[in-house]
Amino acid sequence: MGKRLRRASTVPHRVSPRSSFLTPHSILCCYDKDIWTEIAKHLDGKSLVMLATANKWFQRVVMHDHIWKHVCLRDLDVKDPGPVGFKWNELYTSAFDGSHSFMFRQKEKHIDWMRIGSFGFDSPLALLTGKLFVPLKIPQEENAEEMLKSTGSIVLKNVKTGVWIADLQLVRCPVCDLNTCDGTMQILDARHMELFLSEGFLNGNWEYEVIGTQDIAKNANGASGAIFDIKHLNDVSTSKIFNHNLWMGKAKDWQPKSVFTKHAVAVNTNLQENNEGLQVKYHVMKAGNDGEVVSIRVSQQLV
Repeated sequence: MGKRLRRASTVPHRVSPRSSFLTPHSILCCYDKDIWTEIAKHLDGKSLVMLATANKWFQRVVMHDHIWKHVCLRDLDVKDPGPVGFKWNELYTSAFDGSHSFMFRQKEKHIDWMRIGSFGFDSPLALLTGKLFVPLKIPQEENAEEMLKSTGSIVLKNVKTGVWIADLQLVRCPVCDLNTCDGTMQILDARHMELFLSEGFLNGNWEYEVIGTQDIAKNANGASGAIFDIKHLNDVSTSKIFNHNLWMGKAKDWQPKSVFTKHAVAVNTNLQENNEGLQVKYHVMKAGNDGEVVSIRVSQQLV
């Protein structure tokens, strides 16, 4: 009798993802979409882009919007804001590509900056203040200058809700239009996550306006500024801002310090003794004349 023929296997051969990297022309069905989707959620933006360039299959998987949403919210450490006006990979890029507001305008006045962190507005009401001591009083006056005079704070209405990103900017004093000072000033600079992608901002139609000025005509221990979502002003997490020992620099530490919580952000820089006080300005940018507030600045400058 002749030799029996070996029976062909009825189980199709499948190449593992690892071996498929070694044989780039193998069939793409070897990749498990669900597994790679979960892997992608643990990568940062740069790694995702690199993986997407491997081939078209990976590009379709890792460039899906829900993956970028997960990664963006994870890296910003914020909760889901709901519907947004742009793709999440675009929002991720604008948040983490090193962009800041002075890159788009007034480059010549900019000196340095640092990222503080991200926080959220659940309500359209913000409290802006240059004071970091409790209890904070919510002003009842209608006029911003009257608010500052009575409480040292401003209530800002019609703020765009959602995720906000905060930076600390160091700029040259001429930005504040005081010709008597040739030093520098610090700015707590907060913006809605979508600002750098908005046409009105990019084409220069949206500009900052000063809504209030506060002059502190006496020696100041520090230059401070804070932004709160009024809805969460009394939250336990917000109280971290008023515990100065947790984040403010000790005496004679002149480096700027910052802190952020889920619904607030604050900065402080200790000042040397025998200064003549501060001028604090509050700036806002609206999405058009009657639009929502999409960016807030609190600037402090020695006088």
